[in-house]
Amino acid sequence: MNWGTKILLGMLTFMLFIVCMVVYMFHLHGRDALIEENYYEKGINYNAEYDAKQNVLNDHAQPIVTVTKNQIIIQLKEEASYNLVLMRPSNSMDDVKIKGNTTGSANLILVNKTKLAKGMWFLNLQWRAGKKDYLFKNNITL
Repeated sequence: MNWGTKILLGMLTFMLFIVCMVVYMFHLHGRDALIEENYYEKGINYNAEYDAKQNVLNDHAQPIVTVTKNQIIIQLKEEASYNLVLMRPSNSMDDVKIKGNTTGSANLILVNKTKLAKGMWFLNLQWRAGKKDYLFKNNITL
């Protein structure tokens, strides 16, 4: 084999490597948890989000989050309807979205964690109690 053939094989190998990397990156693009689908809309509605966070501080309504062996237990100050989003930073396919009303006189939100992967999760809880909106964000480790 002469030097021209070796250069040609080297270039083809390098081009094949680049094509494989591009295909791999496009495959990962859909599962990236760092990109919001509607980030322009979230930017426009930032004041409402800020006000909801301030309501939690002003009304001393910070929820109590407890992680047990089988459940995530969230206790709110008063009865409310909620939207709970658990986001997995490493894979957006694992994200969990739950809507509902608090249960019992203790105003609990119960989430079964047996099917959730271990590791860090972003907890995003929005609820409406009375006539006020509230927003609580936190990181939890399962």
